[in-house]
Parts: sequence; C-alpha cells; structure tokens
Amino acid sequence: MRPSAFLFDLDGTLLDTERLWAVAIRDYLADRGATTTAGRILEIVFGRSWFDIHKSLVAHFPQAADPVPATMAADLRPYYLRQIEDPARLMIPPSVETLKRLARLAPVAIVSGSPRRDVEAAVDLMDARDAVAFVLGAEDYPRGKPAPDGYLAAARRLNVPPESCVVFEDSPIGVRAAKAAGMFCVALDRTGTCTAELRQTADLLLTQLDRLPPVETLIPDPPEKHP
Repeated sequence: MRPSAFLFDLDGTLLDTERLWAVAIRDYLADRGATTTAGRILEIVFGRSWFDIHKSLVAHFPQAADPVPATMAADLRPYYLRQIEDPARLMIPPSVETLKRLARLAPVAIVSGSPRRDVEAAVDLMDARDAVAFVLGAEDYPRGKPAPDGYLAAARRLNVPPESCVVFEDSPIGVRAAKAAGMFCVALDRTGTCTAELRQTADLLLTQLDRLPPVETLIPDPPEKHP
C-alpha cells in the first residue's frame, strides 16, 4: 500500500534537542533550590509531551517547579536558549532530508509533544515550511504520547485513514502512540540505547532515516476480499 501521509515526531527524530532541554530544566530547578542531574531529567523528558513532563516535574520538585505549565515553559525558554550555540547543529540531517523527500510523495505533518511555538520555530530552522502541511503541538490534542490522540488528530485533519499513515518516532513512548493509532511506525535509534524495546514495538528500526526502503513496500496491502 502506498502511504497517504507521513507523520514525524520532532524532538530526537528531526532535531537533537531532548538532552539540551534536560540540561535547561536541571539549571532552572537549581536556581530555585532543587538539585538534580540532567540524566534524571532526561528520563522524565524523553518522548513525552510538555504537559506530562510538567506534571512529573511538579510531582518530583513541588517547591521549585512552577505549577502553571505555560508560565514554567516561558521561564524555561531562556535556559534552553543558552544551550544553543548554533541552532543549525540541532538538526539531524538524514532525518530532515528524508522529510523533504517524502513531502514530494504525500503530505507531511509534524506531531510533537513540545509547545506549538517551538515546533513552528523548528520548521523554520529546518527550512521545511514548503514541505510541512501543518504541525501539532502539545496544546493541540488532549492526551500526550503514549496515547494516540496526536497522530489520530493529524490523520483526521489530512482526511486519511490511520492505517495508511507512516509515523517516524525515536522513543518507545512515541512508538506506542503510533501503534495505538493503528499506524505503521518507523523507529529511529541513533544511539542504540532503546534498541531492544523499539524492536519489540516498531514495525521497522533504523539508525538513520535516509536508509528507509521504498515507501510502497512499508505498509502491507490489505488482504483481497473474495466473494
């Protein structure tokens, strides 16, 4: 079956940002009297939406984390921007090139757990405005990954069946969201840290997205109906 749409996660799939956010959150909390490590924060951040991340931060650091998600996101932004010496270095080139190539075959959307403003900024950073039909951020669907809400919302907006969509993810939580939506999921594992779990849940596991096989071979054709 030829895919009707390609849906991309952002952080860790197109941009290498999650580790930078972990450092930014660590520093934010430290300035408010809570000591932790970037590694511990990365466990909270990896693959999750901002609202779910915020809930965990409030639960673990109630005296330091702002209870209002939008306020904390705004206060965190300067900490994150300090980590970026060259924004272009955040891009994962094989992933960005694959997105642009696939956009010539079918509509492309980005479904992220980050705030929509950050996702829109990422599209401009990647110079992919002409390739991306639209983006969905954390505020655009009710439940974050591993719930399928974001991917199902994208399929509805594109008016395509979920089973005809191909999703690109990098985290076990994101893969579970794609599979819960009934979509074919390609998992990107650049570091080898999640290989075992991703192999169990994803339909295809790659170390670089430019190694994607021909797209018409990804989704099996539905079985023929006989009278």
